[in-house]
Amino acid sequence: MLNAIKRALIVIIGVILQFGFAIVIRIFFYENLGIIGILYQVASILIVLGLLKNSTRLSNDLPWIILILIFPIFGTILLITLGRNYSKNKLLRNIFKYEKEYDQYLKQNSKTQKEVDDLNLDNIKYLTNRTNYCVSTNNEITYYNFGEKFYPELLKELQKAEKFIFMEYFIINEGTMWNGILDILKEKASQGVDVRIMYDDMGSLTMLKSDYAKQLSKFGIKCISFNKLSPFRGIFMNNRDHRKITIIDGKVAFSGGVNLSDEYINLNSRLGIWKDNGIKIVGDAIWNLTVMFLTLWNANVNEDQDITKFKYEFKNNKQNKGYVIPYGVAPLHQDLIGEEVYINMINSAKKYLYIMTPYLIIDTDMVNALCRAAKRGVDVRIIVPGIPDKKIVYTQTTSFFRVLHNSGVKIYKFTKGFVHSKVFLSDDIRAVVGTINMDYRSLYLHFENGIYMENVKAITDISKDFTETFQDCYELKDQDVKAGFLKSLWQSILRLFAPLF
Repeated sequence: MLNAIKRALIVIIGVILQFGFAIVIRIFFYENLGIIGILYQVASILIVLGLLKNSTRLSNDLPWIILILIFPIFGTILLITLGRNYSKNKLLRNIFKYEKEYDQYLKQNSKTQKEVDDLNLDNIKYLTNRTNYCVSTNNEITYYNFGEKFYPELLKELQKAEKFIFMEYFIINEGTMWNGILDILKEKASQGVDVRIMYDDMGSLTMLKSDYAKQLSKFGIKCISFNKLSPFRGIFMNNRDHRKITIIDGKVAFSGGVNLSDEYINLNSRLGIWKDNGIKIVGDAIWNLTVMFLTLWNANVNEDQDITKFKYEFKNNKQNKGYVIPYGVAPLHQDLIGEEVYINMINSAKKYLYIMTPYLIIDTDMVNALCRAAKRGVDVRIIVPGIPDKKIVYTQTTSFFRVLHNSGVKIYKFTKGFVHSKVFLSDDIRAVVGTINMDYRSLYLHFENGIYMENVKAITDISKDFTETFQDCYELKDQDVKAGFLKSLWQSILRLFAPLF
Protein backbone atom coordinates (compact mmCIF):
# COMPACT_ATOMS: atom_id res chain seq x y z
CA MET A 1 0.00 0.00 0.00
CA LEU A 2 2.78 2.42 0.95
CA ASN A 3 4.64 1.76 -2.28
CA ALA A 4 1.43 2.24 -4.28
CA ILE A 5 0.81 5.61 -2.54
CA LYS A 6 4.35 6.75 -3.38
CA ARG A 7 3.93 5.79 -7.01
CA ALA A 8 0.59 7.61 -7.11
CA LEU A 9 2.27 10.74 -5.71
CA ILE A 10 4.92 10.55 -8.44
CA VAL A 11 2.20 10.31 -11.08
CA ILE A 12 0.27 13.24 -9.57
CA ILE A 13 3.40 15.41 -9.42
CA GLY A 14 4.20 14.49 -13.01
CA VAL A 15 0.69 15.39 -14.21
CA ILE A 16 0.79 18.73 -12.34
CA LEU A 17 4.19 19.60 -13.85
CA GLN A 18 3.05 18.53 -17.31
CA PHE A 19 -0.07 20.71 -17.35
CA GLY A 20 1.53 23.48 -15.25
CA PHE A 21 4.28 23.77 -17.82
CA ALA A 22 1.72 23.92 -20.62
CA ILE A 23 -0.20 26.72 -18.86
CA VAL A 24 2.96 28.74 -18.21
CA ILE A 25 3.97 28.44 -21.85
CA ARG A 26 0.56 29.62 -23.05
CA ILE A 27 0.52 32.62 -20.69
CA PHE A 28 4.06 33.93 -21.11
CA PHE A 29 5.14 32.63 -24.49
CA TYR A 30 1.90 32.74 -26.47
CA GLU A 31 3.48 34.33 -29.53
CA ASN A 32 6.13 31.63 -29.79
CA LEU A 33 3.88 28.59 -29.21
CA GLY A 34 4.73 27.12 -32.60
CA ILE A 35 8.50 27.17 -32.05
CA ILE A 36 8.18 25.93 -28.47
CA GLY A 37 5.90 23.12 -29.62
CA ILE A 38 8.50 22.00 -32.14
CA LEU A 39 11.28 22.08 -29.51
CA TYR A 40 8.98 20.21 -27.15
CA GLN A 41 8.45 17.39 -29.64
CA VAL A 42 12.11 17.28 -30.72
CA ALA A 43 13.17 16.78 -27.09
CA SER A 44 10.71 13.94 -26.62
CA ILE A 45 11.79 12.31 -29.88
CA LEU A 46 15.46 12.47 -28.83
CA ILE A 47 14.64 10.75 -25.54
CA VAL A 48 12.66 8.07 -27.39
CA LEU A 49 15.48 7.54 -29.89
CA GLY A 50 17.84 7.02 -26.94
CA LEU A 51 15.50 4.39 -25.53
CA LEU A 52 15.23 2.66 -28.91
CA LYS A 53 18.99 2.68 -29.44
CA ASN A 54 19.65 0.83 -26.18
CA SER A 55 16.52 -1.31 -26.09
CA THR A 56 16.93 -5.09 -25.95
CA ARG A 57 13.24 -5.72 -25.19
CA LEU A 58 11.10 -3.31 -27.21
CA SER A 59 7.80 -4.55 -25.73
CA ASN A 60 9.16 -3.68 -22.29
CA ASP A 61 10.16 -0.16 -23.38
CA LEU A 62 7.06 0.58 -25.47
CA PRO A 63 5.00 2.05 -22.57
CA TRP A 64 7.81 4.52 -21.81
CA ILE A 65 7.99 5.51 -25.46
CA ILE A 66 4.26 6.16 -25.69
CA LEU A 67 4.18 8.11 -22.42
CA ILE A 68 7.12 10.32 -23.40
CA LEU A 69 5.75 11.03 -26.89
CA ILE A 70 2.33 12.04 -25.50
CA PHE A 71 3.44 13.61 -22.20
CA PRO A 72 7.16 14.46 -22.48
CA ILE A 73 7.62 15.94 -18.97
CA PHE A 74 5.38 13.46 -17.18
CA GLY A 75 6.84 10.47 -19.04
CA THR A 76 10.43 11.59 -18.48
CA ILE A 77 9.84 12.05 -14.73
CA LEU A 78 8.41 8.53 -14.50
CA LEU A 79 11.32 7.11 -16.50
CA ILE A 80 13.87 8.79 -14.23
CA THR A 81 12.14 7.77 -11.00
CA LEU A 82 10.81 4.30 -11.83
CA GLY A 83 13.10 3.22 -14.66
CA ARG A 84 16.41 1.36 -14.48
CA ASN A 85 18.37 4.00 -12.61
CA TYR A 86 20.63 1.58 -10.72
CA SER A 87 23.76 3.70 -10.62
CA LYS A 88 22.22 6.17 -8.17
CA ASN A 89 21.17 3.56 -5.61
CA LYS A 90 23.77 2.75 -2.96
CA LEU A 91 22.41 -0.71 -2.14
CA LEU A 92 22.38 -1.81 -5.77
CA ARG A 93 25.91 -0.49 -6.23
CA ASN A 94 27.00 -2.56 -3.21
CA ILE A 95 25.32 -5.67 -4.57
CA PHE A 96 27.07 -5.22 -7.90
CA LYS A 97 30.39 -4.74 -6.06
CA TYR A 98 30.01 -7.94 -4.04
CA GLU A 99 28.88 -9.93 -7.07
CA LYS A 100 32.14 -9.02 -8.77
CA GLU A 101 34.19 -9.69 -5.63
CA TYR A 102 32.61 -13.10 -5.01
CA ASP A 103 33.16 -14.31 -8.56
CA GLN A 104 36.51 -15.64 -7.31
CA TYR A 105 34.69 -18.13 -5.08
CA LEU A 106 32.69 -19.66 -7.93
CA LYS A 107 35.22 -22.00 -9.52
CA GLN A 108 33.90 -24.37 -12.15
CA ASN A 109 35.07 -28.00 -11.96
CA SER A 110 37.04 -28.50 -15.20
CA LYS A 111 36.01 -32.15 -15.54
CA THR A 112 32.32 -31.32 -15.26
CA GLN A 113 32.66 -28.41 -17.68
CA LYS A 114 34.37 -30.71 -20.19
CA GLU A 115 31.46 -33.17 -19.90
CA VAL A 116 29.02 -30.35 -20.60
CA ASP A 117 31.03 -29.21 -23.62
CA ASP A 118 31.54 -32.72 -24.98
CA LEU A 119 27.84 -33.57 -24.63
CA ASN A 120 26.92 -30.18 -26.08
CA LEU A 121 24.48 -29.37 -23.29
CA ASP A 122 23.55 -25.96 -24.67
CA ASN A 123 21.23 -24.79 -21.89
CA ILE A 124 23.90 -25.43 -19.26
CA LYS A 125 26.57 -23.88 -21.45
CA TYR A 126 24.50 -20.70 -21.66
CA LEU A 127 24.42 -20.43 -17.85
CA THR A 128 28.12 -21.17 -17.38
CA ASN A 129 29.07 -18.81 -20.23
CA ARG A 130 26.83 -15.89 -19.25
CA THR A 131 27.05 -16.20 -15.46
CA ASN A 132 29.67 -17.37 -12.99
CA TYR A 133 27.43 -19.96 -11.35
CA CYS A 134 28.85 -23.47 -11.35
CA VAL A 135 27.28 -26.65 -12.67
CA SER A 136 27.81 -29.76 -10.54
CA THR A 137 26.96 -33.47 -10.65
CA ASN A 138 27.40 -34.45 -7.01
CA ASN A 139 23.87 -33.67 -5.79
CA GLU A 140 20.83 -35.37 -4.34
CA ILE A 141 17.62 -33.53 -5.27
CA THR A 142 14.23 -33.97 -3.59
CA TYR A 143 11.11 -32.39 -5.09
CA TYR A 144 7.99 -31.55 -3.06
CA ASN A 145 4.76 -31.03 -5.00
CA PHE A 146 3.00 -29.13 -2.20
CA GLY A 147 4.11 -26.70 0.48
CA GLU A 148 2.69 -28.88 3.26
CA LYS A 149 5.05 -31.68 2.19
CA PHE A 150 8.00 -29.30 2.00
CA TYR A 151 7.42 -27.74 5.44
CA PRO A 152 8.03 -30.79 7.71
CA GLU A 153 11.28 -31.54 5.88
CA LEU A 154 12.40 -27.95 6.37
CA LEU A 155 11.70 -28.15 10.12
CA LYS A 156 13.53 -31.47 10.41
CA GLU A 157 16.67 -30.12 8.73
CA LEU A 158 16.59 -26.88 10.75
CA GLN A 159 16.65 -28.97 13.92
CA LYS A 160 19.96 -30.50 12.78
CA ALA A 161 21.76 -27.17 12.37
CA GLU A 162 25.10 -26.93 14.18
CA LYS A 163 26.94 -23.96 12.60
CA PHE A 164 24.71 -21.64 10.61
CA ILE A 165 21.24 -21.10 9.17
CA PHE A 166 20.69 -18.63 6.32
CA MET A 167 17.11 -17.83 5.26
CA GLU A 168 16.09 -15.37 2.51
CA TYR A 169 12.40 -14.93 1.65
CA PHE A 170 10.13 -12.45 -0.07
CA ILE A 171 7.35 -12.96 2.49
CA ILE A 172 7.46 -13.78 6.18
CA ASN A 173 4.07 -13.75 7.86
CA GLU A 174 3.39 -14.56 11.49
CA GLY A 175 1.29 -17.70 11.86
CA THR A 176 1.56 -21.45 12.28
CA MET A 177 4.25 -21.91 9.62
CA TRP A 178 6.55 -19.08 10.65
CA ASN A 179 6.06 -19.67 14.38
CA GLY A 180 7.15 -23.30 13.97
CA ILE A 181 10.30 -22.14 12.20
CA LEU A 182 10.96 -19.29 14.61
CA ASP A 183 10.85 -21.58 17.66
CA ILE A 184 13.69 -23.61 16.17
CA LEU A 185 15.65 -20.51 15.16
CA LYS A 186 15.45 -19.12 18.69
CA GLU A 187 16.67 -22.40 20.11
CA LYS A 188 19.53 -22.65 17.63
CA ALA A 189 20.60 -19.04 18.17
CA SER A 190 20.73 -19.66 21.93
CA GLN A 191 23.08 -22.59 21.22
CA GLY A 192 25.49 -20.35 19.30
CA VAL A 193 24.35 -21.17 15.77
CA ASP A 194 24.80 -18.23 13.36
CA VAL A 195 21.17 -17.54 12.39
CA ARG A 196 20.55 -14.95 9.65
CA ILE A 197 17.19 -13.94 8.23
CA MET A 198 16.60 -11.67 5.25
CA TYR A 199 13.07 -10.76 4.16
CA ASP A 200 11.80 -8.23 1.66
CA ASP A 201 10.35 -5.16 3.32
CA MET A 202 7.74 -4.60 0.61
CA GLY A 203 6.79 -8.29 0.43
CA SER A 204 6.18 -8.43 4.18
CA LEU A 205 4.97 -4.85 4.59
CA THR A 206 1.45 -5.60 5.81
CA MET A 207 2.51 -8.68 7.78
CA LEU A 208 5.41 -7.60 10.00
CA LYS A 209 6.01 -4.55 12.15
CA SER A 210 8.57 -2.06 10.88
CA ASP A 211 10.95 -2.96 13.74
CA TYR A 212 10.62 -6.73 13.31
CA ALA A 213 14.33 -7.13 12.55
CA LYS A 214 15.13 -5.53 15.92
CA GLN A 215 12.64 -7.84 17.63
CA LEU A 216 14.45 -10.89 16.28
CA SER A 217 17.82 -9.52 17.41
CA LYS A 218 16.64 -9.90 21.02
CA PHE A 219 16.78 -13.66 20.47
CA GLY A 220 20.28 -13.55 18.96
CA ILE A 221 18.92 -13.80 15.41
CA LYS A 222 20.54 -11.50 12.85
CA CYS A 223 17.92 -10.03 10.56
CA ILE A 224 17.81 -7.69 7.57
CA SER A 225 14.72 -6.11 6.08
CA PHE A 226 15.86 -5.92 2.45
CA ASN A 227 15.52 -2.53 0.76
CA LYS A 228 13.57 -1.07 3.66
CA LEU A 229 10.96 1.47 2.62
CA SER A 230 11.39 4.93 4.12
CA PRO A 231 10.59 8.53 3.15
CA PHE A 232 14.29 9.25 2.52
CA ARG A 233 15.71 6.00 1.12
CA GLY A 234 14.57 3.91 -1.77
CA ILE A 235 11.38 5.86 -2.44
CA PHE A 236 11.65 5.07 -6.11
CA MET A 237 13.21 1.65 -5.62
CA ASN A 238 11.38 -0.75 -7.87
CA ASN A 239 13.48 -3.87 -7.27
CA ARG A 240 12.50 -6.39 -4.62
CA ASP A 241 14.12 -9.54 -3.22
CA HIS A 242 11.76 -12.27 -4.44
CA ARG A 243 14.12 -15.17 -3.68
CA LYS A 244 13.30 -18.16 -1.44
CA ILE A 245 16.41 -19.79 -0.02
CA THR A 246 17.32 -21.71 3.13
CA ILE A 247 20.87 -22.97 3.69
CA ILE A 248 21.80 -25.10 6.72
CA ASP A 249 25.49 -25.65 7.58
CA GLY A 250 26.25 -25.73 3.85
CA LYS A 251 25.04 -29.34 3.93
CA VAL A 252 21.44 -28.92 2.83
CA ALA A 253 19.50 -26.18 1.06
CA PHE A 254 15.87 -25.51 0.18
CA SER A 255 14.23 -23.36 -2.48
CA GLY A 256 11.13 -23.31 -4.68
CA GLY A 257 8.01 -21.19 -4.69
CA VAL A 258 7.07 -21.46 -1.01
CA ASN A 259 7.18 -18.33 1.14
CA LEU A 260 6.93 -18.46 4.94
CA SER A 261 3.22 -17.87 5.38
CA ASP A 262 0.33 -20.19 6.24
CA GLU A 263 -1.43 -20.19 2.86
CA TYR A 264 1.70 -21.76 1.32
CA ILE A 265 1.07 -24.90 3.40
CA ASN A 266 -2.68 -24.75 2.77
CA LEU A 267 -3.66 -23.23 6.09
CA ASN A 268 -6.24 -20.43 5.84
CA SER A 269 -5.95 -20.14 2.07
CA ARG A 270 -8.62 -17.83 0.66
CA LEU A 271 -7.95 -19.09 -2.87
CA GLY A 272 -8.89 -22.75 -2.52
CA ILE A 273 -6.04 -25.23 -2.74
CA TRP A 274 -2.69 -23.43 -2.87
CA LYS A 275 -0.55 -25.33 -5.40
CA ASP A 276 3.10 -24.71 -4.74
CA ASN A 277 6.35 -26.62 -4.59
CA GLY A 278 9.69 -26.90 -2.86
CA ILE A 279 13.03 -28.44 -3.61
CA LYS A 280 15.83 -29.74 -1.39
CA ILE A 281 19.47 -29.98 -2.42
CA VAL A 282 22.19 -32.00 -0.75
CA GLY A 283 25.46 -31.58 -2.60
CA ASP A 284 27.92 -29.23 -4.27
CA ALA A 285 25.21 -27.08 -5.89
CA ILE A 286 24.45 -25.54 -2.48
CA TRP A 287 27.52 -23.32 -2.80
CA ASN A 288 25.89 -21.29 -5.60
CA LEU A 289 22.97 -20.48 -3.28
CA THR A 290 25.32 -19.67 -0.40
CA VAL A 291 27.28 -17.15 -2.47
CA MET A 292 23.98 -15.72 -3.70
CA PHE A 293 22.73 -15.19 -0.15
CA LEU A 294 26.01 -13.74 1.15
CA THR A 295 26.20 -11.30 -1.77
CA LEU A 296 22.98 -9.59 -0.71
CA TRP A 297 23.71 -9.97 3.00
CA ASN A 298 27.14 -8.35 2.90
CA ALA A 299 25.95 -5.67 0.50
CA ASN A 300 23.76 -4.61 3.42
CA VAL A 301 26.04 -5.14 6.46
CA ASN A 302 29.56 -6.09 5.24
CA GLU A 303 29.98 -8.76 7.91
CA ASP A 304 32.10 -11.54 6.37
CA GLN A 305 35.75 -11.18 5.43
CA ASP A 306 36.07 -14.80 4.29
CA ILE A 307 32.98 -16.57 3.01
CA THR A 308 34.75 -19.87 2.28
CA LYS A 309 34.15 -20.88 5.93
CA PHE A 310 30.52 -21.46 4.94
CA LYS A 311 31.39 -24.01 2.25
CA TYR A 312 30.94 -27.68 3.07
CA GLU A 313 33.09 -30.16 1.17
CA PHE A 314 30.99 -33.10 0.04
CA LYS A 315 32.44 -36.50 -0.70
CA ASN A 316 31.91 -37.55 -4.28
CA ASN A 317 28.81 -39.71 -4.67
CA LYS A 318 28.94 -41.56 -7.98
CA GLN A 319 25.33 -42.70 -7.59
CA ASN A 320 24.06 -39.15 -8.09
CA LYS A 321 23.72 -38.47 -11.79
CA GLY A 322 22.72 -35.46 -13.82
CA TYR A 323 23.62 -31.78 -13.76
CA VAL A 324 22.39 -29.12 -11.36
CA ILE A 325 23.05 -25.38 -11.52
CA PRO A 326 21.31 -22.95 -9.14
CA TYR A 327 21.47 -19.46 -10.60
CA GLY A 328 20.52 -15.97 -9.56
CA VAL A 329 18.66 -13.24 -11.41
CA ALA A 330 19.30 -9.58 -10.62
CA PRO A 331 18.01 -6.37 -12.25
CA LEU A 332 21.54 -5.04 -12.67
CA HIS A 333 22.59 -7.88 -14.98
CA GLN A 334 23.10 -7.02 -18.62
CA ASP A 335 21.68 -10.40 -19.66
CA LEU A 336 18.07 -11.15 -18.76
CA ILE A 337 19.02 -14.53 -17.32
CA GLY A 338 15.57 -15.46 -16.02
CA GLU A 339 13.87 -14.98 -19.37
CA GLU A 340 16.73 -16.39 -21.44
CA VAL A 341 16.82 -19.67 -19.48
CA TYR A 342 13.09 -20.10 -20.05
CA ILE A 343 13.36 -19.28 -23.76
CA ASN A 344 16.27 -21.72 -24.12
CA MET A 345 14.07 -24.39 -22.50
CA ILE A 346 11.29 -23.61 -24.97
CA ASN A 347 13.60 -23.68 -27.96
CA SER A 348 15.30 -26.95 -26.97
CA ALA A 349 12.07 -28.89 -26.33
CA LYS A 350 11.50 -31.73 -28.81
CA LYS A 351 8.47 -33.68 -27.55
CA TYR A 352 6.81 -31.65 -24.82
CA LEU A 353 7.12 -28.55 -22.68
CA TYR A 354 5.05 -28.21 -19.50
CA ILE A 355 4.84 -24.99 -17.49
CA MET A 356 3.25 -23.98 -14.18
CA THR A 357 3.04 -20.27 -13.47
CA PRO A 358 0.81 -17.99 -11.40
CA TYR A 359 1.11 -15.16 -13.93
CA LEU A 360 1.50 -15.03 -17.69
CA ILE A 361 2.50 -11.48 -18.62
CA ILE A 362 5.24 -11.88 -21.17
CA ASP A 363 6.94 -10.01 -24.00
CA THR A 364 6.84 -10.80 -27.70
CA ASP A 365 10.05 -12.85 -27.57
CA MET A 366 8.51 -15.29 -25.09
CA VAL A 367 5.16 -15.37 -26.90
CA ASN A 368 6.81 -16.10 -30.24
CA ALA A 369 9.04 -18.80 -28.74
CA LEU A 370 6.03 -20.60 -27.23
CA CYS A 371 4.06 -20.31 -30.48
CA ARG A 372 6.96 -21.56 -32.59
CA ALA A 373 7.44 -24.57 -30.33
CA ALA A 374 3.77 -25.53 -30.64
CA LYS A 375 3.82 -25.01 -34.42
CA ARG A 376 6.77 -27.35 -34.84
CA GLY A 377 4.84 -30.11 -33.05
CA VAL A 378 5.96 -29.75 -29.42
CA ASP A 379 3.19 -30.48 -26.92
CA VAL A 380 3.21 -27.12 -25.09
CA ARG A 381 1.00 -26.91 -22.00
CA ILE A 382 0.71 -24.05 -19.50
CA ILE A 383 -1.06 -24.38 -16.15
CA VAL A 384 -2.42 -21.14 -14.68
CA PRO A 385 -4.60 -20.50 -11.62
CA GLY A 386 -8.30 -21.26 -11.64
CA ILE A 387 -8.81 -18.81 -8.78
CA PRO A 388 -6.64 -15.71 -9.30
CA ASP A 389 -5.11 -13.66 -6.49
CA LYS A 390 -5.13 -10.33 -8.37
CA LYS A 391 -7.95 -9.57 -10.82
CA ILE A 392 -6.15 -6.96 -12.94
CA VAL A 393 -3.04 -9.13 -13.20
CA TYR A 394 -5.22 -12.10 -14.15
CA THR A 395 -6.90 -10.03 -16.86
CA GLN A 396 -3.44 -9.33 -18.25
CA THR A 397 -2.74 -13.08 -18.14
CA THR A 398 -5.92 -13.91 -20.05
CA SER A 399 -4.99 -11.40 -22.75
CA PHE A 400 -2.35 -13.86 -23.98
CA PHE A 401 -4.63 -16.90 -24.12
CA ARG A 402 -6.02 -16.39 -27.62
CA VAL A 403 -2.77 -15.90 -29.52
CA LEU A 404 -1.17 -18.84 -27.70
CA HIS A 405 -4.21 -21.10 -28.10
CA ASN A 406 -4.54 -20.29 -31.82
CA SER A 407 -0.91 -21.35 -32.30
CA GLY A 408 -1.50 -24.70 -30.61
CA VAL A 409 -0.38 -23.94 -27.05
CA LYS A 410 -2.71 -25.65 -24.57
CA ILE A 411 -3.82 -23.56 -21.60
CA TYR A 412 -5.01 -25.32 -18.45
CA LYS A 413 -6.79 -23.75 -15.47
CA PHE A 414 -6.18 -25.35 -12.07
CA THR A 415 -9.82 -25.62 -11.06
CA LYS A 416 -9.18 -26.34 -7.37
CA GLY A 417 -7.49 -23.06 -6.55
CA PHE A 418 -4.36 -20.99 -7.04
CA VAL A 419 -1.11 -22.08 -8.70
CA HIS A 420 1.98 -20.42 -7.23
CA SER A 421 4.52 -22.94 -8.58
CA LYS A 422 7.09 -21.74 -11.09
CA VAL A 423 8.19 -24.86 -12.98
CA PHE A 424 9.39 -25.64 -16.49
CA LEU A 425 9.75 -29.28 -17.63
CA SER A 426 10.67 -30.67 -21.04
CA ASP A 427 11.14 -34.10 -22.58
CA ASP A 428 11.73 -35.86 -19.21
CA ILE A 429 15.24 -34.40 -19.45
CA ARG A 430 15.29 -30.77 -18.29
CA ALA A 431 13.55 -28.82 -15.56
CA VAL A 432 13.70 -25.46 -13.82
CA VAL A 433 12.24 -24.97 -10.34
CA GLY A 434 12.53 -21.66 -8.55
CA THR A 435 10.99 -18.27 -7.84
CA ILE A 436 10.82 -16.76 -11.33
CA ASN A 437 7.29 -15.94 -12.47
CA MET A 438 6.44 -15.40 -16.12
CA ASP A 439 5.87 -11.68 -15.67
CA TYR A 440 7.82 -8.46 -16.11
CA ARG A 441 8.64 -8.05 -12.42
CA SER A 442 10.30 -11.46 -12.06
CA LEU A 443 11.95 -11.41 -15.46
CA TYR A 444 13.25 -7.83 -15.40
CA LEU A 445 12.98 -6.12 -12.01
CA HIS A 446 13.38 -8.48 -9.06
CA PHE A 447 16.14 -10.49 -7.44
CA GLU A 448 15.20 -14.10 -8.17
CA ASN A 449 16.69 -17.57 -8.12
CA GLY A 450 16.16 -20.71 -10.16
CA ILE A 451 17.51 -24.25 -10.14
CA TYR A 452 18.22 -25.73 -13.55
CA MET A 453 18.41 -29.53 -13.71
CA GLU A 454 19.25 -31.90 -16.52
CA ASN A 455 19.06 -35.72 -16.43
CA VAL A 456 18.44 -35.62 -12.69
CA LYS A 457 16.44 -38.38 -11.01
CA ALA A 458 14.03 -35.90 -9.39
CA ILE A 459 12.74 -34.91 -12.85
CA THR A 460 10.62 -38.07 -12.67
CA ASP A 461 8.86 -36.62 -9.61
CA ILE A 462 8.35 -33.28 -11.36
CA SER A 463 6.82 -35.10 -14.33
CA LYS A 464 4.50 -37.00 -11.98
CA ASP A 465 3.44 -33.72 -10.39
CA PHE A 466 2.41 -32.35 -13.79
CA THR A 467 0.52 -35.53 -14.66
CA GLU A 468 -1.44 -35.37 -11.41
CA THR A 469 -2.07 -31.62 -11.67
CA PHE A 470 -3.44 -31.89 -15.22
CA GLN A 471 -6.18 -34.12 -13.79
CA ASP A 472 -7.32 -31.20 -11.62
CA CYS A 473 -7.33 -28.77 -14.54
CA TYR A 474 -9.71 -27.63 -17.25
CA GLU A 475 -8.22 -27.24 -20.74
CA LEU A 476 -9.44 -24.05 -22.40
CA LYS A 477 -11.41 -24.47 -25.62
CA ASP A 478 -11.92 -22.05 -28.54
CA GLN A 479 -14.89 -20.35 -26.90
CA ASP A 480 -12.96 -19.87 -23.64
CA VAL A 481 -10.27 -17.68 -25.21
CA LYS A 482 -12.62 -15.36 -27.07
CA ALA A 483 -13.29 -11.88 -25.69
CA GLY A 484 -15.79 -9.20 -26.59
CA PHE A 485 -14.85 -5.75 -27.85
CA LEU A 486 -14.79 -4.01 -24.48
CA LYS A 487 -12.90 -6.81 -22.75
CA SER A 488 -10.39 -6.98 -25.59
CA LEU A 489 -9.88 -3.22 -25.40
CA TRP A 490 -9.33 -3.38 -21.63
CA GLN A 491 -6.89 -6.30 -22.05
CA SER A 492 -4.95 -4.34 -24.68
CA ILE A 493 -4.63 -1.29 -22.45
CA LEU A 494 -3.49 -3.37 -19.48
CA ARG A 495 -1.01 -5.31 -21.59
CA LEU A 496 0.45 -2.12 -23.05
CA PHE A 497 1.30 -0.73 -19.63
CA ALA A 498 2.11 -4.07 -17.93
CA PRO A 499 5.86 -3.30 -17.65
CA LEU A 500 5.10 -0.22 -15.53
CA PHE A 501 3.24 -2.10 -12.79
